[in-house]
Amino acid sequence: MKRKIIILNQAVNYLTIGYANAFSAQFDEVVIMCGGIHQQGEALNDSIVIHKINKWVETPTPKKIFSFLLAMFRMWWLCFTKYRSFEVFFISVPPMAYLLNLLLPNRFSMIIWDVYPNLLKITGMKEKHIIYKTWSYLNKHSFRKAYKIFTISNRMAEIMATYVDKDKIIVQPIWSIFQANQKINKKKNSFIKHHQLEGKFIVQYSGNIGVTHNVEAMLEIAELLKKHSNIMFQIIGRGTGKKRLENLVKEKNLDNCSFLPFQSDEIFPYSLSAADIGVVILNERVSKGSVPSKSYNLMSYGIPSLYICSKDSQLNYYINQYNHGACYSKTELNKAADFILKVYNDHEFYQSLSKAAEKAAIDFKRINADKLVSKYIK
Repeated sequence: MKRKIIILNQAVNYLTIGYANAFSAQFDEVVIMCGGIHQQGEALNDSIVIHKINKWVETPTPKKIFSFLLAMFRMWWLCFTKYRSFEVFFISVPPMAYLLNLLLPNRFSMIIWDVYPNLLKITGMKEKHIIYKTWSYLNKHSFRKAYKIFTISNRMAEIMATYVDKDKIIVQPIWSIFQANQKINKKKNSFIKHHQLEGKFIVQYSGNIGVTHNVEAMLEIAELLKKHSNIMFQIIGRGTGKKRLENLVKEKNLDNCSFLPFQSDEIFPYSLSAADIGVVILNERVSKGSVPSKSYNLMSYGIPSLYICSKDSQLNYYINQYNHGACYSKTELNKAADFILKVYNDHEFYQSLSKAAEKAAIDFKRINADKLVSKYIK
């Protein structure tokens, strides 16, 4: 009997492509149901079928929610009808769509990249809120019914263990877009030249800039190091909080801060290579429940990391395991500034962190997709 699987993800990226290709090596038929595909690096196997549904809408919030609900309905209907004989593997978006396993007869599995409803605490939502309570209740039933449940870190597994027996949770890390250290030398980096960053030591944040992302921490550190004119704090991204940050930079007269939009896929290796320190910031109320993929990209390029998050996060666990950077809470920004100065002034220290980052990256390669599929089948 042929073994068939359909992968659900409204917004497909390089990770979904990796999983799909890994499944295609073991299954007779693989389908991806999605709204769009963002291909970076690895190409999708030609044998994999794409079934298009509506695209994910990032903003405004009402349209985003509507796009989620419409996608969920289509996922449910198509899995219930056209793909009834397929196993189902859910990834990421919409974030609540794995709950469809409560309504479907298919063998249904999921990989959890962000733990909901726990992440809703970012918005100030309390555990007593009706949405939080309802989602938590449904999680217990959904996870119990699932064929296989994967997540990407031990800390996230600890949170999920409040909903299901921890023995049922399979931890399998993800991987970087880049499979080798192809960091571009600053002297040959067109991004450096284009933005006139020659001679600058760049502390870079690249990601979303929403009201809950605490990117203000970058500005606070920049203010502490304002007199060090060769240290540049670079913020790359977009979001509702960007304008507010730009106004703060003007108010504080922070000449050591600059803003750029997200870079194209072609420019991304150059912009990432420009960083001397990569900054990852997580809201401390939920930092156990998420691990940004940018963390692995920084490791892959041997870039020392500065994590601003809680001590019980997976990122802090990585620091203790690999020694490739430092982790501080938002109340320890003075220490974060001291760390940046040490990396800036001590070349041997920088090199030790860089080599440690490269060594850490060995654990986060594309083979992790094959490992997940092997565990799925086993």
